[in-house]
Amino acid sequence: MPSSTLESPLTALPEPASTGSALPEPAESAVRTRDFIGIGLGPFNLGLACLTEPIDELDGVFLESKPDFEWHSGMFLEGAHLQTPFMSDLVTLADPTSPYSFLNYLKESGRLYSFYIRENFYPLRVEYDDYCRWAASKLSSIRFGTTVAEVTYEDRDKVYVVRTTAGDEFRARHLVLGTGTPPYIPEACAELGGDFIHNSRYKQHKRALQAKKSITLVGSGQSAAEIYYDLLSEIDVHGYRLNWVTRSPRFFPLEYTKLTLEMTSPEYIDYFHALPERTRYRLQSEQKGLFKGIDGELIDSIFDLLYQKNLGGPVPTRLLTNSALNSARHENGTYTLGLRQEEQGKDYDVQSEGLILATGYKYAEPGFLKPVRDRIRYDEQGNHDVARNYSIDTTGRGIFLQNAGVHTHSITSPDLGMGPYRNAYIIRELLGTEYYPVEKSIAFQEFAV
Repeated sequence: MPSSTLESPLTALPEPASTGSALPEPAESAVRTRDFIGIGLGPFNLGLACLTEPIDELDGVFLESKPDFEWHSGMFLEGAHLQTPFMSDLVTLADPTSPYSFLNYLKESGRLYSFYIRENFYPLRVEYDDYCRWAASKLSSIRFGTTVAEVTYEDRDKVYVVRTTAGDEFRARHLVLGTGTPPYIPEACAELGGDFIHNSRYKQHKRALQAKKSITLVGSGQSAAEIYYDLLSEIDVHGYRLNWVTRSPRFFPLEYTKLTLEMTSPEYIDYFHALPERTRYRLQSEQKGLFKGIDGELIDSIFDLLYQKNLGGPVPTRLLTNSALNSARHENGTYTLGLRQEEQGKDYDVQSEGLILATGYKYAEPGFLKPVRDRIRYDEQGNHDVARNYSIDTTGRGIFLQNAGVHTHSITSPDLGMGPYRNAYIIRELLGTEYYPVEKSIAFQEFAV
């Protein structure tokens, strides 16, 4: 079994709890001016909801278009787990005493001792998703099934007005954007027809893919590795050919040494954020292996599985490195991928009936922000100019951004373990005082002169 980042059988878990109220707010409370509105509910804004729930001085509401909490359900592969330990839950690193901790979830689920005996710090991905559902079910501030149509700003009252597709209106002095990063489709596949999928929908389409004569997987991150292992495990059962294509010169392992992990620290954020913009963008590209690499044990498991299956003869699979996807077309049920071996400078084609794009995620500014774009700061690349305090508006404390800040806050932006830190920081900005201690110095090493 690979030591990856994902799931265990659902039968081992309790039935997911109801995840908060999807009912619209009473009309009399919908027009009051709140302290903040959170838009979108991934783990980061859910963590903010947990941490603000006990704070009487903060009045906030969270709006989520989905009917309940969902986090990468298309990648719930058996045995896959998080790449961060259980302490990187929604709240613990900001408030270890919070009732919304992962350990409290285990206690209430009757699995605390089993987790203890398991002696593995890394929660299964399906287990983490269930934990988030459990936390959401306990919160009064979440409105599921609520889609934001537009955000405007009223200068007279100095408030943001959030209108939903259902015609409801919410008002607040601050916004916290947690809309996440949607699946990224490469330009070569932008107009591609057929039934290709992004890896975010893999589990739902796995059986249909396995009915094809050939499957090609593009991408070389953790998700791609998990899918390749999963498909390779059953290749002799279904008889398909399996290709794994990556632009990278090799299948990079995730760098996970302890001194490297100090780069997820307040000091490194201070250092990185203060660098010139051009330097930050260069480092963003160079640091991909720090948060987009493959779990080393999974890489070894893939090799061991290849070795085992090849004992009976060559397995119909190819691992193609240094190969950039430059073009793609779909004709008569077959994809033709135009690849370029970048080190050799040679072009070649690969044909396949099935196509999976494990090409990651990329932030896109939500369309509902268009009426307030004049209040948002952008850098020379056209991306949000995220301040050190995570604000993106011209006042420096009106609109805050969850995630989507690798170009300003480095690898801490998508890191689950830094979510509580960022939320403690945002809460301090909202309150004007420090409710949860915000660490300033934890690293042994020095990053700046």
